[in-house]
Amino acid sequence: TLGTQTDYRDGEAQTHPYSPEYVVRGGSVPEILTLAILTWGQGLPAGQAEMEIIDRIREKHAWEAALPPMDSPSNIAKRLKMMEAMERKEWAYREEEIDKLQKVQMEVFKKLLQRQEENQNELNAMRLNNHWQNHQKAKEEKIREIQHDCALMLRKLIAKRKNWMGKLERRDIIREYNDFSSQTYAPLSRIGFFPDNNSDYYAVKNYYLNTFAGLCELEKCVQPSVFPFKIKAPKPKCIITKTGYIKRSGRLEVVLAQVHE
Repeated sequence: TLGTQTDYRDGEAQTHPYSPEYVVRGGSVPEILTLAILTWGQGLPAGQAEMEIIDRIREKHAWEAALPPMDSPSNIAKRLKMMEAMERKEWAYREEEIDKLQKVQMEVFKKLLQRQEENQNELNAMRLNNHWQNHQKAKEEKIREIQHDCALMLRKLIAKRKNWMGKLERRDIIREYNDFSSQTYAPLSRIGFFPDNNSDYYAVKNYYLNTFAGLCELEKCVQPSVFPFKIKAPKPKCIITKTGYIKRSGRLEVVLAQVHE
């Protein structure tokens, strides 16, 4: 039963409130039918704006009931005058609604522009920070190069100052062998010495160890008492714990033995 879900849930059982069928009597206009354009989620449940619409509809019905009949020229003129006044009132109300809607839209536009400006400012700040860091890295690299060149030139000046007269000096072999940083012990590769080419120069080369004939001669010289070796076999490590479980190292040894076979 795990992972199952029913086809009908409580949240999907009813999407909108139920509106029953109705029959209107002849000659009657129920007031609630004037709100038939309002549906659930679009005007219902009613808020402050919907209540204002309901009040205006009631006022309009009361005004229509108060209109004079069209039975005389004076009543017709009065009726036209009242209709013009109502029309001006409707236009004024409509203009006020448009102004409110425009104000709301302007506030939304201001918030959107402000958010866009903040995002752009953050992006510009991030780009500026990255640009500044790149310049700092380039500056540090340039300073490092300048310091390296400065140290190199200082060493050259110090070496040149030792013999500022430019006199030829005789080689002092004793001083060179006494100084372990001289060319005798640590020659430089820029003067043609590459220590990797003669890496086996200091390797020990022994005739008795590198050749078979030398090993045979070495065996003849060694006493017979040296040859017998006494090697004790190592004790096997315990791979089973006190509780009867095999250790991880023991399981690994079995796997390695199978792979070896």
